[in-house]
Amino acid sequence: MNLVFLGPPGAGKGTIAKLLKEELNIAHISTGDLFRDNIKRETELGKRVKEILASGALVPDEVTIAMVDSRLKEDDAKGGYILDGFPRTVAQADALENMSSVDAVINFCLADEEILKRLSGRRVCKSTGRTYHIIYNPPKVEGIDDETGEALIQRDDDKEEAIKHRLEVYQTSTAPLIDYYTEKGLIIDLDCSGKPEDITRTLVEKLRK
Repeated sequence: MNLVFLGPPGAGKGTIAKLLKEELNIAHISTGDLFRDNIKRETELGKRVKEILASGALVPDEVTIAMVDSRLKEDDAKGGYILDGFPRTVAQADALENMSSVDAVINFCLADEEILKRLSGRRVCKSTGRTYHIIYNPPKVEGIDDETGEALIQRDDDKEEAIKHRLEVYQTSTAPLIDYYTEKGLIIDLDCSGKPEDITRTLVEKLRK
Protein backbone atom coordinates (compact mmCIF):
# COMPACT_ATOMS: atom_id res chain seq x y z
CA MET A 1 0.00 0.00 0.00
CA ASN A 2 1.37 3.40 -1.05
CA LEU A 3 0.35 6.26 1.26
CA VAL A 4 0.94 10.01 1.48
CA PHE A 5 0.64 11.79 4.85
CA LEU A 6 -0.56 15.41 4.65
CA GLY A 7 -1.03 17.70 7.61
CA PRO A 8 0.27 20.69 9.53
CA PRO A 9 3.42 20.57 11.67
CA GLY A 10 2.71 19.01 15.06
CA ALA A 11 -0.24 16.90 13.88
CA GLY A 12 1.68 13.69 14.64
CA LYS A 13 2.56 12.47 11.14
CA GLY A 14 5.97 11.11 12.17
CA THR A 15 4.62 9.33 15.27
CA ILE A 16 1.74 7.67 13.40
CA ALA A 17 4.04 6.76 10.50
CA LYS A 18 6.34 4.82 12.85
CA LEU A 19 3.39 2.87 14.30
CA LEU A 20 1.73 2.23 10.92
CA LYS A 21 5.03 1.14 9.37
CA GLU A 22 5.17 -1.75 11.87
CA GLU A 23 1.48 -2.56 11.45
CA LEU A 24 1.58 -2.75 7.64
CA ASN A 25 5.27 -3.66 7.19
CA ILE A 26 5.93 -0.84 4.72
CA ALA A 27 8.71 1.77 4.41
CA HIS A 28 8.45 5.14 6.17
CA ILE A 29 10.05 7.81 3.97
CA SER A 30 10.48 11.20 5.62
CA THR A 31 11.97 13.97 3.48
CA GLY A 32 13.70 15.45 6.56
CA ASP A 33 15.40 12.08 7.20
CA LEU A 34 16.26 11.79 3.50
CA PHE A 35 18.00 15.17 3.52
CA ARG A 36 19.96 14.31 6.68
CA ASP A 37 20.93 10.86 5.34
CA ASN A 38 22.15 12.21 1.99
CA ILE A 39 24.12 14.99 3.72
CA LYS A 40 25.68 12.46 6.12
CA ARG A 41 26.64 10.07 3.30
CA GLU A 42 27.93 13.02 1.24
CA THR A 43 26.04 11.99 -1.90
CA GLU A 44 25.96 14.47 -4.80
CA LEU A 45 22.41 15.45 -3.86
CA GLY A 46 23.41 15.66 -0.20
CA LYS A 47 26.25 18.10 -0.96
CA ARG A 48 23.85 20.22 -2.98
CA VAL A 49 21.23 20.25 -0.20
CA LYS A 50 23.86 21.14 2.42
CA GLU A 51 24.95 24.19 0.40
CA ILE A 52 21.34 25.29 -0.16
CA LEU A 53 20.39 24.93 3.53
CA ALA A 54 23.61 26.71 4.63
CA SER A 55 22.62 29.69 2.45
CA GLY A 56 19.19 29.82 4.16
CA ALA A 57 17.31 29.10 0.92
CA LEU A 58 14.56 26.50 0.42
CA VAL A 59 15.51 23.24 -1.27
CA PRO A 60 14.15 23.47 -4.85
CA ASP A 61 11.51 21.00 -6.03
CA GLU A 62 13.78 19.26 -8.52
CA VAL A 63 16.33 18.33 -5.80
CA THR A 64 13.66 17.00 -3.42
CA ILE A 65 11.97 15.11 -6.29
CA ALA A 66 15.28 13.51 -7.32
CA MET A 67 15.91 12.35 -3.75
CA VAL A 68 12.43 10.86 -3.34
CA ASP A 69 12.61 9.19 -6.75
CA SER A 70 15.90 7.54 -5.80
CA ARG A 71 14.49 6.42 -2.42
CA LEU A 72 11.33 4.89 -3.94
CA LYS A 73 13.53 2.64 -6.10
CA GLU A 74 15.09 0.99 -3.02
CA ASP A 75 13.97 -2.58 -2.21
CA ASP A 76 12.13 -1.84 1.04
CA ALA A 77 9.81 0.66 -0.71
CA LYS A 78 8.71 -1.84 -3.36
CA GLY A 79 6.22 -3.48 -0.97
CA GLY A 80 4.60 -0.16 -0.08
CA TYR A 81 5.51 3.13 1.61
CA ILE A 82 4.41 6.07 3.71
CA LEU A 83 5.57 9.43 2.30
CA ASP A 84 5.87 11.95 5.14
CA GLY A 85 6.79 15.51 4.10
CA PHE A 86 6.38 14.91 0.36
CA PRO A 87 4.69 16.15 -1.74
CA ARG A 88 4.54 19.68 -0.30
CA THR A 89 3.44 21.41 -3.51
CA VAL A 90 1.21 20.60 -6.48
CA ALA A 91 4.33 20.47 -8.70
CA GLN A 92 5.77 17.77 -6.41
CA ALA A 93 2.44 15.89 -6.48
CA ASP A 94 2.51 15.92 -10.30
CA ALA A 95 6.07 14.56 -10.20
CA LEU A 96 5.03 11.80 -7.77
CA GLU A 97 2.32 10.68 -10.21
CA ASN A 98 5.08 9.96 -12.74
CA MET A 99 7.10 7.97 -10.19
CA SER A 100 4.49 5.84 -8.44
CA SER A 101 0.76 5.29 -7.95
CA VAL A 102 -0.65 6.45 -4.60
CA ASP A 103 -3.43 4.38 -2.96
CA ALA A 104 -4.57 6.91 -0.34
CA VAL A 105 -3.70 10.35 1.05
CA ILE A 106 -4.19 10.74 4.80
CA ASN A 107 -5.21 14.28 5.81
CA PHE A 108 -4.18 14.82 9.45
CA CYS A 109 -6.79 17.08 11.09
CA LEU A 110 -5.95 18.98 14.29
CA ALA A 111 -7.00 22.41 15.62
CA ASP A 112 -4.37 25.16 15.59
CA GLU A 113 -4.66 25.63 19.39
CA GLU A 114 -3.78 21.97 19.96
CA ILE A 115 -0.82 22.23 17.55
CA LEU A 116 0.47 25.28 19.46
CA LYS A 117 0.18 23.37 22.75
CA ARG A 118 1.99 20.32 21.33
CA LEU A 119 4.85 22.12 19.61
CA SER A 120 5.52 24.90 22.12
CA GLY A 121 5.84 22.28 24.87
CA ARG A 122 8.47 20.29 23.00
CA ARG A 123 11.99 20.14 24.48
CA VAL A 124 15.05 18.54 22.86
CA CYS A 125 18.40 17.14 24.00
CA LYS A 126 20.88 18.89 21.70
CA SER A 127 23.50 16.12 21.53
CA THR A 128 21.19 13.11 20.99
CA GLY A 129 18.05 14.65 19.44
CA ARG A 130 15.88 12.89 22.05
CA THR A 131 12.54 14.70 22.33
CA TYR A 132 10.36 15.37 25.38
CA HIS A 133 7.18 17.29 26.07
CA ILE A 134 6.57 19.32 29.22
CA ILE A 135 2.99 17.95 29.47
CA TYR A 136 2.77 14.68 27.52
CA ASN A 137 6.27 13.22 27.91
CA PRO A 138 8.23 15.12 30.58
CA PRO A 139 11.80 14.19 31.60
CA LYS A 140 12.32 12.67 35.07
CA VAL A 141 13.93 15.92 36.21
CA GLU A 142 12.44 19.13 34.79
CA GLY A 143 14.60 20.60 32.01
CA ILE A 144 17.21 17.79 32.12
CA ASP A 145 17.76 14.90 29.70
CA ASP A 146 17.12 11.50 31.36
CA GLU A 147 20.24 9.84 29.98
CA THR A 148 22.94 12.47 29.43
CA GLY A 149 22.04 14.95 32.19
CA GLU A 150 22.27 17.84 29.70
CA ALA A 151 19.96 20.84 29.85
CA LEU A 152 17.09 20.52 27.38
CA ILE A 153 16.47 23.27 24.85
CA GLN A 154 13.43 24.65 23.04
CA ARG A 155 14.13 24.83 19.31
CA ASP A 156 13.57 28.26 17.75
CA ASP A 157 10.96 26.81 15.38
CA ASP A 158 8.99 25.50 18.42
CA LYS A 159 8.46 29.01 19.82
CA GLU A 160 4.92 30.38 19.50
CA GLU A 161 5.56 33.04 16.83
CA ALA A 162 7.53 30.57 14.70
CA ILE A 163 4.76 27.94 15.01
CA LYS A 164 2.13 30.46 13.87
CA HIS A 165 4.33 31.32 10.88
CA ARG A 166 4.82 27.61 10.04
CA LEU A 167 1.03 27.10 10.12
CA GLU A 168 0.53 30.05 7.75
CA VAL A 169 3.17 28.63 5.37
CA TYR A 170 1.44 25.24 5.52
CA GLN A 171 -1.96 26.73 4.70
CA THR A 172 -0.54 28.63 1.74
CA SER A 173 1.69 25.99 0.16
CA THR A 174 0.47 22.55 1.20
CA ALA A 175 -3.25 22.93 1.82
CA PRO A 176 -3.94 23.21 -1.98
CA LEU A 177 -2.81 19.57 -2.14
CA ILE A 178 -5.94 18.62 -0.19
CA ASP A 179 -8.06 19.96 -3.08
CA TYR A 180 -5.72 18.25 -5.59
CA TYR A 181 -6.12 14.82 -3.95
CA THR A 182 -9.82 15.30 -3.09
CA GLU A 183 -10.51 15.67 -6.82
CA LYS A 184 -8.75 12.33 -7.36
CA GLY A 185 -10.87 10.68 -4.64
CA LEU A 186 -7.82 9.74 -2.56
CA ILE A 187 -8.29 11.82 0.63
CA ILE A 188 -9.02 10.15 3.98
CA ASP A 189 -9.57 12.64 6.83
CA LEU A 190 -8.05 11.55 10.16
CA ASP A 191 -8.86 13.17 13.52
CA CYS A 192 -5.50 13.39 15.32
CA SER A 193 -6.62 14.65 18.72
CA GLY A 194 -6.41 11.28 20.54
CA LYS A 195 -3.66 8.89 21.59
CA PRO A 196 -1.27 7.74 18.82
CA GLU A 197 -2.22 4.04 19.27
CA ASP A 198 -5.95 4.85 18.94
CA ILE A 199 -5.37 7.10 15.91
CA THR A 200 -3.33 4.34 14.24
CA ARG A 201 -6.05 1.75 14.92
CA THR A 202 -8.68 4.08 13.41
CA LEU A 203 -6.48 4.66 10.36
CA VAL A 204 -5.93 0.93 9.78
CA GLU A 205 -9.72 0.40 9.90
CA LYS A 206 -10.28 3.23 7.39
CA LEU A 207 -7.62 1.79 5.05
CA ARG A 208 -9.14 -1.68 5.21
CA LYS A 209 -12.49 -0.26 4.09
